[in-house]
Order: sequence, then C-alpha cells, then structure tokens
Amino acid sequence: MNGMEWVRLLKIDVKYLEKLIFEFFCSKVCIPHLKKSPVAHILNISPPLLMEPRWFKNHVAYTMAKYGMSMCVLGMAAELKADNIHVNALWPKTAIATAAMEMLGGKDITKNCRKPDIMSDAAYAIITGKSTGNFFIDERVLKEKGVTDFDQYAVDPTQPLSPDFFLPDEELKSFPNYEEFAVLYANEKPAESGSVDTVFNKIKVTLNEELVSKTKGVYAFQITGPLNEIWFVDMKNGTGAVGKGEPPTGKADVIFTMDLDCFMKLFDGSLKPTAAFMSGKLKLKGDMGLAMKLDKLMSKMKSHL
Repeated sequence: MNGMEWVRLLKIDVKYLEKLIFEFFCSKVCIPHLKKSPVAHILNISPPLLMEPRWFKNHVAYTMAKYGMSMCVLGMAAELKADNIHVNALWPKTAIATAAMEMLGGKDITKNCRKPDIMSDAAYAIITGKSTGNFFIDERVLKEKGVTDFDQYAVDPTQPLSPDFFLPDEELKSFPNYEEFAVLYANEKPAESGSVDTVFNKIKVTLNEELVSKTKGVYAFQITGPLNEIWFVDMKNGTGAVGKGEPPTGKADVIFTMDLDCFMKLFDGSLKPTAAFMSGKLKLKGDMGLAMKLDKLMSKMKSHL
C-alpha cells in the first residue's frame, strides 16, 4: 500500500471518529437545557454492544465510533438519571436506503433496504416513552407498539431484506436469506476447494458477443493475501477476454479487491456481492453502475461454474 492510500484510509478513519466526538460534545452542550425539560431525551443512532471479532475485523474505525456512541448511552443514562434525562440508543434491523448507500453501491443496492421512515417511527415511539439506558432495534420497538405491516417500510416488498451490522444472533437468524449473508456471522463456511485459474477459465467459456454487448465494461480483480494476483475480465471488446495481470486494453472500469476466500465464495454462489460489499470483504473502485451488474453476470455464469 502506497503513501497516498494510507493517507486516504486515515482520513476515512478520522471521519468516523469525528462522529463520536461530535455526539459527545453535542450532548454536553445540550444537557444544561435538557435539565430544565420535564420530558428530556437523548437518542443515539448506535448499536447494541456486542464484543465479537466479526464486528471489528473489516471496519475497526467504524466500529470504534459506533460502539463509542453506545458507551455514551450507558454512561450518560446512569449519570443523568437523577436529572430525569432519558438516554437510549436505536439501531436498524435492516439496511436503510440513504443517500450514502446509493453513493457507495448505486440505486440497485437499496432494493434490499427499508425506508428511513421505520427509524423515525421507532424514534418517536422511544422519545414518547420513559425508558432509559436501553439499546433498541427499530422493528422490535414497533412490534411492541402493535405494528404488524412492515411491508410499508420496504423499498421493494418483493425483495429479501439485507441485515445491518451489529445485530445479535436472534435478529440475524430471523432473515429468510440468512445464509446469503454468512460472511457477517461467526460460523463462516470455508470456500469450496478450487483455484483462481479454474474459475477464470470457466468464466472465459461463458463469454460471448451478446453478453459483452449488454455489459460494456472491463473488470479487474485484485486478489489479496499470499496469492496477491490481478486478473481481468474484458466484457467490453469483441467477444470478451480473460487473463492474468492488468487489462491489455488499458484501465479497468471497475476494480474489485478481496481475499481469496471471498473470491471463491462469490463465484461458487455461497456469497452475494451485496453482502460481501456491506461487510467490508469486497472493496471496489470505479463505475458503480457496472459494479452492480456483477451479481447479474455471475448468475448467468453460474451454470458453467
């Protein structure tokens, strides 16, 4: 990793931690005013504290920031209880369709999300109550309030929902598509045996002019770890091409970076690209629209792989 990449990552980490600092000092400034209110509430958007390595290993800075906010909930709830200030945390059970999600993964990624409305309704339910020091999950809050229609919150009710980070096992296992997000869970299955060469050779067999005409993109796969290889799939020119190394036609439109285990799971169908991306296993640069086509491309290739 070169110097500029380290600087970029440092900026990202600092940005996450800035959120924690802002939340802490915002509360500090507001507390004197909240003490004068008969119905004072502080509600953090932060997760339950689950000290498990799976929630740290791919995004330590993000987890530090979020768990820091959760620890503020515990500390401030106890400290401010005598002042009748209620302090709680709220966290979504599913991924939420936000501008940030669209920026990272394109509009297609939000089809497996819920609308922000579910969080606002859950927040209202919490701040009109009198509990303090609790970590709430949006769906559970609303179920306790008698809500039964959750399709109203789905971006697309026909699509399976994606779980958010930092959920306890009982919440995760309630998802019908639990296995598709196995990368987020403790008991990950190892990738099926095979080699990168074999996968790309099989991809090569599936390429044709029709597939190329519908894609119009060049993909590069940076496989990290001991292997440390770059492969390309050209689905932009002629009948397509596959090879080891940088694309001979020039810069790739999309660059995927992942370890060998993630790569093999993606191409044997045991891991969805969306799940890999959301968990931090899969990183990408370049044209987000083309990146989102990867799932469709792999489903066409799967019969050959």
